[in-house]
Amino acid sequence: MTTPPAAHPGAPGGQPALTAAQVHHRSTPGRLVLAHPWAAHVALVALVLLLGSVTAAAASETVRGATSLGLFAPGSPAGERFTTAWLAGTAAGAVALVARNRWPLAVTAVLTVLAVLSLALGQVLGVLGFCLAWALHAVAARRSARTAWLTGTAVLLVVSTAVFRWQVVGLAEVLLWSDELPPSDGPVFQRLVEPGFSAGRRSWTALLLLALLVLGGVTGAGARARRLHAHDLAERYAAMARERDASAALARAAERARIAREVHDVVAHSVSVMVALSDGALSALDRAPDASRSALAELSRTGRGALADMRSVLGPLHPDEGAEAGDGPAAPAGTDLVAVVERFRTTGLPLSASGLDTPLPPDAAVRLAVVRIVTEALTNVLRHAPGTPGAAVALRRTASAVEVEVVDAGGTRPGTGSGTRRGIAGVRERAALLGGRAEAGPVDGGGWRVHVVIPVEDPTGGPSGEDRA
Repeated sequence: MTTPPAAHPGAPGGQPALTAAQVHHRSTPGRLVLAHPWAAHVALVALVLLLGSVTAAAASETVRGATSLGLFAPGSPAGERFTTAWLAGTAAGAVALVARNRWPLAVTAVLTVLAVLSLALGQVLGVLGFCLAWALHAVAARRSARTAWLTGTAVLLVVSTAVFRWQVVGLAEVLLWSDELPPSDGPVFQRLVEPGFSAGRRSWTALLLLALLVLGGVTGAGARARRLHAHDLAERYAAMARERDASAALARAAERARIAREVHDVVAHSVSVMVALSDGALSALDRAPDASRSALAELSRTGRGALADMRSVLGPLHPDEGAEAGDGPAAPAGTDLVAVVERFRTTGLPLSASGLDTPLPPDAAVRLAVVRIVTEALTNVLRHAPGTPGAAVALRRTASAVEVEVVDAGGTRPGTGSGTRRGIAGVRERAALLGGRAEAGPVDGGGWRVHVVIPVEDPTGGPSGEDRA
């Protein structure tokens, strides 16, 4: 069973963060080194000490072979000096490499100084060239490519100059002289004069150093590129997660605004109509019982319609109940504009209407917006212009737009409250969501006018009514 990654403290939304270590697929040794960084230091120190011991023994055999060729006098301290410098350089280089990851440039400089001192005092480079390759690997892995190239070039020039100036035992000497063995007793079997400076032999060491430095720089640059790639992927994942969470937050805010708008429309409008119906039924209870019963029946229908609308609005909050999740909000029950107008007439509102038989676009959002806008405007008439001598609803349709206009003549009694100021704002929001515009304000001579224009696509592709006029 795979355990999911723990949530990163800075991960957006509390989701598990994708780290660079997860992107960078490592082998078993790589994971071991990542878990125990000291293991890499111990392994490298052991490798340097082992390589230094083996090559020091080869250098000792080289001195013996050179002595048998007569290049060194028997009993010369040269062999002991070479071996001592070789082993001392090995130990110093192994210790310096422990800090290569923390201070790569400083460690490279220290190893360069050790290499020059080993050549100047002991006339051997030993395994310090191998140590310099590891140091340059660390430089290339943690610094820019320009820094790595400049550092490698400087190391190669300085150490190669010291090699050509002081080296006596190097790669060529080990290959050429180590197989000559002196006799067990007696004088040496050859009398050769010790050769002077040999650019050919010393160039072997310089070429080996060049190969080691290039290998160290290339592998370090590759490690840096992989690390940066993994870091970049992790940053992209984090950015995508932040963008996802921001989009989800915006979607949640938009959904909350939609639900608040719908709930306001359903509750405020229906309750206002129900209050007006109940007041009318109460006043007509004795003198006109039939009218009272009609008002109560309409009151009941309004309440049931409001409940149905509330269920359709709040349904997406409980997707497991009824519709499947992801189906989106269901259309409210009351989308019949004629029924809306008749309901307000039942409340006693002197209402005239024109264009109610105008065919609306098939888009459910446009049809719902028209119904909600008319309902909001007429509800405001009931609440803020009671006793108005008249109100008018006009619906017009052109090839490119649907126009809704609700005008009242002003009230003769004080309104029932200051309102929440959400009604007109909701009208403007509905129009803006569909790319339209809404205007609301007083008219000359008293009263209030709400005018909304909602653009629609022309199914015929012809000019609009306004363009034809």
